[in-house]
Amino acid sequence: MKFKFAAFCLFWALGVAHANPNFSGPNFSGEYSCEGDDSHDGKYTAKITLQLIPEHSIDDNGAYSFKLESAGYGVYTGFAAAQGTTAAIYFANTDPSTKDYGTGVATFNKNSQDKWAFKKYYYEPEYKGGNYGFETCTQN
Repeated sequence: MKFKFAAFCLFWALGVAHANPNFSGPNFSGEYSCEGDDSHDGKYTAKITLQLIPEHSIDDNGAYSFKLESAGYGVYTGFAAAQGTTAAIYFANTDPSTKDYGTGVATFNKNSQDKWAFKKYYYEPEYKGGNYGFETCTQN
């Protein structure tokens, strides 16, 4: 009986020692209205949805699912990893034949209405021979 109790205590202690601390960073979850400027396609509008994944977020490092919807271009899904108010974002068009996928870097801040806003630069290595663009987004 003492062995079982000692084993239980050991496994419990190891579990507590490796438990992730609570997420303490800013939560960017929500829908955003965006205006973009693509080096090949020009100006566009989009809706972006970010959703925090708490079980993979620790300290001020946030994990997010990402979805962008834009009329005429389609739906892009992906993920983001944030550290403080900066996030790296991977995205890909759900139609793989377009080769429209890439990585972006976004910087978040609160606007005068106390809503999150971000500016993002993105790079797409294969879309139309290589591409980049910018987005400015505001939380709805």
